[in-house]
Amino acid sequence: MDRGLMLNDADCGFCMRTAALVPRLGVDVDSATLQLVDLAALGVDEERALVEMPYVHPDGRVDYGHRAFAAILATGPVPWRLVGRLMTSRPVDPVARRVYRWVAANRSRLPGGTPACSLDGR
Repeated sequence: MDRGLMLNDADCGFCMRTAALVPRLGVDVDSATLQLVDLAALGVDEERALVEMPYVHPDGRVDYGHRAFAAILATGPVPWRLVGRLMTSRPVDPVARRVYRWVAANRSRLPGGTPACSLDGR
């Protein structure tokens, strides 16, 4: 792969809405839905991918959740690159992880969210 691949859940309106906004940040990644790619071939854990957004790096490494989002931001212009680095820095990483988990747990209640977004049934 020449570019990283951001994966999102096509069954989740919040995820799809977020994925549509990410390119506006000027990041250099491709995007696809979990349902349209071969997750096993990409080395993506399907169960984890339904809970935390995966990002497949060009070298094949996979990050999930806040680390995935930070890696995506790191491909963008300078302000976003710095935010991405900050998100995974030692003092901020635990906070970013908690914020991401809260967003994931509440995505059915956030803009674009529907009952299909809920993690309860997953």
